[in-house]
Amino acid sequence: MAPRIFVTQPIPKNALARLREAGNVELNPDATHIITKPELMAALRQNDYLLCLLHDRVDAEVINSNPNLRLIASMAITPAGVDVAAATARRIPVTTIPPFVTEATADLHWALLLAVARRVVEGDRALRSGIFPGSQSIHFVGGEVNRKTLGIVGLGAIGEAVARRARGFSMRVLYTKRHRLEETRETALGVEYRTLDELLRESDFVSVNAALSPETIHLIGDRELRLMRSSAYLINTARGPIVDEKALVRALEEKRIAGAALDVYEQEPTVEPGLIRLPNVVLTPHLGSAALDTRERVASILVDNVIAVMEGRRPPNLYNPEIYQKG
Repeated sequence: MAPRIFVTQPIPKNALARLREAGNVELNPDATHIITKPELMAALRQNDYLLCLLHDRVDAEVINSNPNLRLIASMAITPAGVDVAAATARRIPVTTIPPFVTEATADLHWALLLAVARRVVEGDRALRSGIFPGSQSIHFVGGEVNRKTLGIVGLGAIGEAVARRARGFSMRVLYTKRHRLEETRETALGVEYRTLDELLRESDFVSVNAALSPETIHLIGDRELRLMRSSAYLINTARGPIVDEKALVRALEEKRIAGAALDVYEQEPTVEPGLIRLPNVVLTPHLGSAALDTRERVASILVDNVIAVMEGRRPPNLYNPEIYQKG
């Protein structure tokens, strides 16, 4: 009997074609709909291989809905939405993807930064509604980017990619992270170290790129937002819970900061209602890796993981290797 595979949302055509060569594929065809838990459980009862996305929640109840589940292949670098302990207890491999969404995410980060500073979304909406104030009107005057100060919170791979792009705008780049870089590395990247408070006070743009951990939940809250300049902007493409959204709404409503641009949210797919109604906020639905070349590469690796397990091999991107240990 051919392997039965469930895919929670459409993936690029080439990867899907490879999956269909390997087994019978059931696909949730709606790319705009995050599958609900009852829908996922119903689908999984009929399929033994699961290919899921970052936003899918695969908890113990979902996992146990099929006693014959063979694999959970996640389109995530870290499968935060998967109950890995429950899968491991049943010796079900959980696979992930390598961390190569860096450049696509950094591109989107800059798209958001420029859009909020130069009021691109506001201008687009106005033009479509018939408003054209003129080429030298002050109606849509925004923030300057060139030669301003960019403060990067969390200088990992994506933070470094954001910093490299800042060179093209002749920006001064500050950074903060748990462990300061060596001086030679700082010089190579063209960055200056600051504490978080110093960075918030000095930056025209605060770029959130930290990893999510218990220590970074609400790292940017009411106190931190009060340290920012009234002309400054906050951009977050890391993880939603790093920023206290309610505090951010208050800061924006009270004009304590100039604007914000977000691709990630505390309670995805729900967005804090106050953010939606504010004109000086740019919002995108977690598009960090949504670049065609990147997504095709990601999907190909997912299929590699699925086929490896089908063929009885250890998958190349295994998150819980202990399931293969003897005893």
